[in-house]
Amino acid sequence: MKKSLRFGAAAIAAVATLSLASCGFGGSSGDGGDAEGSTTIDLLVPSYSDGTKANWETVIKGFEKANPDIKVKLEVQSWDNLEKVVSTKIQANEAPDIYNGGPFAGFVGDELLYPVEDVVSEDTFADFQDSFIKNAELDGTAYALPLIASARALFVNNALLTQAGVEAPTDWDSLLDAATKVSALGGGVAGYGMPLGSEEAQAEAAVWLWGGGGSFGDASEITIDTPENLVGAEQIKKMIDAGATQADPGSTQRSPLMDIFIQGKIGMQVGLPPTVGQIEEGNPDLDYSIVPIPTKDGSPFTLGVMDQLMAFQNDDDKKEAITKFFDYYYSADVYVPWVQAEGFLPVTKSGSEELAGDEALKPFLDVLPDAQFYPSTNASWSAADGAFKSLFGQLQSKPAQDVLTEIQAQVDAG
Repeated sequence: MKKSLRFGAAAIAAVATLSLASCGFGGSSGDGGDAEGSTTIDLLVPSYSDGTKANWETVIKGFEKANPDIKVKLEVQSWDNLEKVVSTKIQANEAPDIYNGGPFAGFVGDELLYPVEDVVSEDTFADFQDSFIKNAELDGTAYALPLIASARALFVNNALLTQAGVEAPTDWDSLLDAATKVSALGGGVAGYGMPLGSEEAQAEAAVWLWGGGGSFGDASEITIDTPENLVGAEQIKKMIDAGATQADPGSTQRSPLMDIFIQGKIGMQVGLPPTVGQIEEGNPDLDYSIVPIPTKDGSPFTLGVMDQLMAFQNDDDKKEAITKFFDYYYSADVYVPWVQAEGFLPVTKSGSEELAGDEALKPFLDVLPDAQFYPSTNASWSAADGAFKSLFGQLQSKPAQDVLTEIQAQVDAG
């Protein structure tokens, strides 16, 4: 098994954990009012880490210095609150000018967003990795700018697996065997960390359903209640019933569960690039490895996630200011430090070139070519995402088929 890889000081200083507390308004724009001859753009973003607010404020400070006639009003929300906040703002006709989020197809359907080529320069647009910008397209037009990318991999506690007499698994059979034996060590140790709670149920669902040959559909149709997805859902129940997971997986959230892995009490758990920084800060002596996610037959797979920036068509007088902000932010000397601080993968060609030698990112960059993405260009994906978060944890106590049927029904109902 390969030795652990670690981030440098920048990432350690801003170790990421999703769904942190709301941070309110920030930036250096005072009360947000426009001074004579100036433009204020509202920026709504989620919290990726303890340092997210400060990281954005650094960007804003540099941008406002270079563009003294433009002010940026920053609002940082937790992931738990983000979609509700942006929906409320839209209903009140107070949509942010720039929004950092996930699903965007519904906004396109309501004709709320600028096509991104209207709000970035040609050079900036050309710098995005082709696969990422394609994933931000709807009917051939990109309406969102890729912000960060992430891939999932399996974090393995080497000491616990050695104590249990097993090796890092590559498929579901070896995963079930290894996790069951690690759980049998006792002392509050769990073999596999299974977070099916509302924080990121859709991600854990994808790991298993897609790893068994299923999918969530595509741009034209969301497909949850399928025989292919049932394979993965039933494997989750098999893990739970065998005692291979922590107690009460149906209501367990990913972030606090990963804290338990970092403390050395979980044998294996799927994690993100920022998990490396969390370990470095929380338990630098942890002996761990990062390996590909086991699938039903051992075939390569990872869940790829790409969050985006999008611009709402609130006021055409702000379009030039928005364009200046995007061009400034995506310049390599601004964007790369931001990505490094948050511990994610860059979506620009220039950013990838600069980080090519970062050993801490290598396990994730290696699996990224096998990434599958959420069908976020489908207008119904937001409903599917919400359905997974509210219903998928029921797998702990309900038949797998019933849970998938309920999720599909909620999606179809909109």
